[in-house]
Amino acid sequence: MRFLREQAKTLNYMVQYISPPLDLSFAALSDATRRGIIDQLGRGDASITSLADKFQMTLTGMKKHVQVLERAGLVVTQKVGRVRTCQLGKRGLKAEAAWIEAHRKLFEARFEALDEIISEMKQEGSDESAS
Repeated sequence: MRFLREQAKTLNYMVQYISPPLDLSFAALSDATRRGIIDQLGRGDASITSLADKFQMTLTGMKKHVQVLERAGLVVTQKVGRVRTCQLGKRGLKAEAAWIEAHRKLFEARFEALDEIISEMKQEGSDESAS
């Protein structure tokens, strides 16, 4: 029993403190507002104030969204005077796109295999009914 408790502590520690870049990116992109911010910044740099206005949000709320995007490396900010300007990060989404593509291919292959099995089952069923 003691081993299980120690194991649970270790697993919990891993869940709480290990955040690979993909986890940070997908967590950041899981929110519609943050995806909207990325879209907006794709058109050009913007201040946090202008983003907050565009998304009809408080400055505090927008700052929190931008911080999540910054932690994921998707956005960088620069403060000049009293204005904090946001722009897209330089790293892009290549790793995320590669992960999605690899898993898309895996699912596609599995669905093709399933289609073959279903076709074989239908063929066997029609052969039996013809007999």
